[in-house]
Amino acid sequence: MNKFLIIVIIFMLCIINKPLAQQKPVLKDVFKNDFLIGTAINLSQISGKDSLGVDIVKTQFNSITPENVLKWERVHPRSDKYNFGPADKYVEFGEKNNMFIIGHTLVWHQQTPKWVFLDSAGNTISREELLKRMYDHIQTVVGRYKGKIKGWDVVNEALNEDGTLRQSPWMKIIGEDYIENAFEYAHQADPDAELYYNDYSLENKPKRDGAIELVKKLKADGIPISGIGDQMHAKMDWPSLLQVDSMLTDFEQLGVKVMITELDIDVLPYKNQNHTAEVTLNYKINPELNPYKDGLPDSVSLDLANRYADFFKLFVKHRNIVNRVTFWGVRDSDSWLNYWPVRGRTNYPLLFDRKGKPKLAFYKIIDVAGTD
Repeated sequence: MNKFLIIVIIFMLCIINKPLAQQKPVLKDVFKNDFLIGTAINLSQISGKDSLGVDIVKTQFNSITPENVLKWERVHPRSDKYNFGPADKYVEFGEKNNMFIIGHTLVWHQQTPKWVFLDSAGNTISREELLKRMYDHIQTVVGRYKGKIKGWDVVNEALNEDGTLRQSPWMKIIGEDYIENAFEYAHQADPDAELYYNDYSLENKPKRDGAIELVKKLKADGIPISGIGDQMHAKMDWPSLLQVDSMLTDFEQLGVKVMITELDIDVLPYKNQNHTAEVTLNYKINPELNPYKDGLPDSVSLDLANRYADFFKLFVKHRNIVNRVTFWGVRDSDSWLNYWPVRGRTNYPLLFDRKGKPKLAFYKIIDVAGTD
């Protein structure tokens, strides 16, 4: 066997034996000079049961957000009971893999047990009592992960579509200063943690203006807010690129970090034209609303890839303020869009398919990183 053939064989063996992270591009690496690349992880990934999902998370992402394990109903289901087991494993996973760990979420009108707002007789509690319960919850949860969870979605979805404050139980019982108190309590529990306001549909100007006014007021009052998160649950025809560009341009005036916190793109038809991520929506399934149950056509796959690429071009354009881009799920089978707002559909909103393989959208995004 001649020397040249031996060199070729050794070279081929080296390629074959390269780890996965070296065989294909890595999102967190190609965007390392732009922003963090995150993903939301579920209980199967936190526990290690979904080994394929875990491998993707470890390889591709440098930030994680929990889908559910830190929401009030999961971590504090009863007044006298905290359930920290899954949340502890989530934080341990992030620390072990040197990730920027996000806490999601402290104060929200959804997935909060009814007991939080009621007394033992089922009556609505007083402002003072609800503030005390909020304080105790935040001190306990944020305090437990002090120095470990680096950023918290302190208040989630406090605005209506017209930019006014939502009349949630928090708002009705405490008043609009519930938001200020939540941020103050979180800052007291961990002075070094970043604290965010998080919401959806901020691409729409009325709601965006409400969010800008809210952040400005908090800052003017000396409230410790570090950033604003736009969930960006997008569709194929919304938001427009102009809306996203305008949103990010408007956010530059705020002097806080900007995150895309729950990115996905719904490729399926939808019944109403309200561009929302309101979790209470629920429609009955029919074939017209589930057209790709046997697979995504190549033409739609290409459209999805181009849509993702266009969004990332804007994120890179605004990388001076965009600090993190987080996808809401690891692969298509994980996505909440398989059951919201229509349960039982087959959706394809993420970068990795149900088998964990990178889709065309993945490579289109990678290509964006090579442009400026």
